[in-house]
Amino acid sequence: MSSPDSPASSARVLLVEDDDLMRRSFAVALERYGYDVRAVADGLAGLEAFREHDFDLLILDVMLPGLDGIGLCRRVRETSLVPVLMMSARGDGLDVVAGLEAGADDYVVKPVETYVLVARMRSLLRRATYAPVPPDGPAPAEGDVLEFGDLRIDTAGMEVFLAGRAVALTPTELKLLLEFAAHPGIVLERHTLLRDVWEYGWDGDSRVVDLCVQRLRRKVGRDRIETVRGFGYKFRR
Repeated sequence: MSSPDSPASSARVLLVEDDDLMRRSFAVALERYGYDVRAVADGLAGLEAFREHDFDLLILDVMLPGLDGIGLCRRVRETSLVPVLMMSARGDGLDVVAGLEAGADDYVVKPVETYVLVARMRSLLRRATYAPVPPDGPAPAEGDVLEFGDLRIDTAGMEVFLAGRAVALTPTELKLLLEFAAHPGIVLERHTLLRDVWEYGWDGDSRVVDLCVQRLRRKVGRDRIETVRGFGYKFRR
């Protein structure tokens, strides 16, 4: 991990947190890591800031006045695929599921250490610029396309088409699809997907995987990804 004295990123981050002390402390800490932070106190201000400026990452608290974080995430997803990290004070409640269903890429439970938050942010930002490399071969040549029936995945252009129409995927959904497409017909366990897609170096919450798979199914076909009960998921050839 980079120290606060050696900034790791200049990514533009929108932080929406209504607790004054927490908002200020997070903003200062992230700025020390080199992030360009815009911090606001409520959902409506967050929506206005999002519409007026370009951000590389959004950090949204669930419980916000005016417009809560889940509603804000839904509004963002109407027009943007920017990575979204939710913060919840209730890690085992409906907040997590609702946030992921709304389109968030990941979540953290408050209180959260700054280094944990930064690690999750870096993982999300890497996904946003992800370029796949096959595990047992050279990088795909420019223009390489993977085809699964009417689903076409351009691994060079990072574009996905279903029946000839472009499919809009968040960076996490795209990386998850590429992980499945690299292992067609093979059962991928949830902890494997947490490690390879979300870059969790520890056992994480498998709800993140399950909810993202559900969102991906809605976009590329519900029958494309098979649930193997008790194990994980399998991508059909």
